[in-house]
Amino acid sequence: MAQPQSPKLIVVVLDGLRYDTARRCLGYLEHLVEQGEAVCYQVKSELPSLSRPLYEVLLTGTPAYTNGITTNHIVRLSLEQSVFHLAAGAGLRTAAAAYHWVSELYNSAPFNPVRDRHQHDESKPIQHGAFYFEDHYPDSHLFADAEYLRTAYDPHFLYIHSMNIDDAGHKFGGESKEYDGSVRMADGMLAMLVPAWLSEGYRVIVTSDHGMDANGQHGGTASEERLVPLYIVGDSTIPLMEGQTLAQLSVAPLMCQCLGLEPSPAMTIQDNPSFPFARNTWRGEIDDEG
Repeated sequence: MAQPQSPKLIVVVLDGLRYDTARRCLGYLEHLVEQGEAVCYQVKSELPSLSRPLYEVLLTGTPAYTNGITTNHIVRLSLEQSVFHLAAGAGLRTAAAAYHWVSELYNSAPFNPVRDRHQHDESKPIQHGAFYFEDHYPDSHLFADAEYLRTAYDPHFLYIHSMNIDDAGHKFGGESKEYDGSVRMADGMLAMLVPAWLSEGYRVIVTSDHGMDANGQHGGTASEERLVPLYIVGDSTIPLMEGQTLAQLSVAPLMCQCLGLEPSPAMTIQDNPSFPFARNTWRGEIDDEG
C-alpha cells in the first residue's frame, strides 16, 4: 500500500505590507479570492509592530513579553519552539529564503555574511537556507532563491520572506506610488509561482509582519502599522464572522495545522470555543476590531 504523502506548506511573508494596500493592489491573490480558491483575513499584529519581534511572533506564536524579542536590536537565538523546530523534529524537511534576522533567530547568531549566506545542515531547525542581508535585495532574486531551494531540496515547509515592500515604505511612505508599485511587483511574482506550487501539492499562506504609515514608519499602535493580510490558498479556512480580526498569535498554529504538526504548548493561546481552528488541537483568539 502506498504511504500517504506528508503535507507541504509554503509561507510567504511580504514584510511591511498593510492590509488595505494588499486588498487594493494584490490583483492575482484577490482573483483567487473572487474565484473561491483563496480566502483573505485581516490580522492584527502584536506589539511592538517591528520586524524582528514579529518574525518571532509569526514563527513561535508567542508574544514579545514572553519570548523576549522586544526590539529589532536583540540579536540572539530564539528560546522558543518555532515551526521550524517542530517540523524538523517531526522528520519534515525545512527551508527558508529570508532576511538574515530569520537565520539569527533559528540557526545561528550573529549572522556572518560570508559563512551564513547559504546554509545546508540537517541538524539545524532551518535545514536549507538562502539568507540575504540588505533591505533592497531584489524580490525577484529572493523568489529565485526560494525556487532553487524548493526544487533542489523538496522541503515540506518553505518560508519565503521579502523586504522590498518594507524598503519602499520606509523610503517613500506607506501611501506612495513607490510603495504600491512594490506590492504590485510582488503580486506579479506570486502570479507566476503560486500555480506551480499548488500543482505540486503545496498549501500556500501569504501574510505580513506589520504595516506602514504614510510617513514610512511602524512600531506603534495605529491601524496602518498593525493591520495586515492573511491569504490562505486551498482548503484551510477559518470560521470568522464578518468584522472580526484574527490575532497574529494564531498564525504559527495555523502553519502547524497545515503541516500536520501538534503546536508547541506555548502556542496554545486563550481558549475560545467559537474558533475551532484545528479540531480542538489548539486554542485560538479573535479580536472584535474590524
